[in-house]
Amino acid sequence: MDLELNGRTALVLGSSQGLGHAVATVLAAEGAEVILTGRSAEKLTKAAADLGATARPARSEVLDLADPASVADLIARISKEQIDILVLNGGGPPPGPVASVGSDVWNKQFAAMVTGPLAIASAVLPGMRQRGFGRIVAIVSSGVQQPIPNLGISNTLRSSIIGWAKTLAGEVAGEGVTVNAVVPGRIHTSRVDELDAAAAQRAGKTPEAVAEASRATIPMGRYGDPREFADAVAFLASARASYITGTTLRVDGGMIRGI
Repeated sequence: MDLELNGRTALVLGSSQGLGHAVATVLAAEGAEVILTGRSAEKLTKAAADLGATARPARSEVLDLADPASVADLIARISKEQIDILVLNGGGPPPGPVASVGSDVWNKQFAAMVTGPLAIASAVLPGMRQRGFGRIVAIVSSGVQQPIPNLGISNTLRSSIIGWAKTLAGEVAGEGVTVNAVVPGRIHTSRVDELDAAAAQRAGKTPEAVAEASRATIPMGRYGDPREFADAVAFLASARASYITGTTLRVDGGMIRGI
C-alpha cells in the first residue's frame, strides 16, 4: 500500500529516541521529509544519523516542551514551512501516586505535556486548513483508557489531550485535516524498562520478574515492537486514512480489557 507520503513534511515531537524515533523512521522510510525534535542536541545528532542510515536524511530541532521560550523559538523557525503531519509526543512524567503531587509539579508537567504541544499544533494548523490537508496524531498512553497505578500525572494530563483531540477533530473535519490519538500498550522502549525497574524496586523484585508478570497480562504474551506501533501511526498520518478522525487507536496486543 502506498501511503502517499512523498513530498509531505512531518514534524515529530520527542523523536530523538523511543516511540517518537520509531515513528520518525517509518515516516522517513515512506518518503516524508522528517523534522526531529528533542531536548538533547547530542541525542538528536545521533538519531538523525541513525535515521539517515536506514531511511532518508532528516533535520533536527532542539526543543524543550516544558520551556515556553524554547517552544516559541521552534514555532518561529517553522512558521514559514509547510508542515503536513504533526506527531505529538513527549517523555513521560515521573511516577508516583496522584494524591501527593504538588502544584509546582502539576504546572511543570502541564507545560511539557499539554501547553507546549498544543501551542505547536495551533501554530501549524492554519496552514493545514488553508492547504486542505493535515494530519495530527497524538501519542498518549494506555492510562487514558485504563488508569495505570502509580502513574497519576500521566493518567491525568494525557487524558486532557484526548479531550482536545476529539474536540479539534470535529472542528476541522470538513477541511481535510484529521486528528487522532494512538494508545501504546507495553511497547518495548527504554521508558518501559524504566517503569519495570521502578516497579521492581517498589515490590522488592527483579526487573526481569516484573517484566515477565507484565507480559503475562497481555493476551499476545509479549511486549510490542516499536516498529509495530510506528506503522499504525504512519497509517493515520497518511492520505490513506482520510476518513478516520476523532478516534483513539489501541496498539496494545489486547492488553486493555475494556470495550
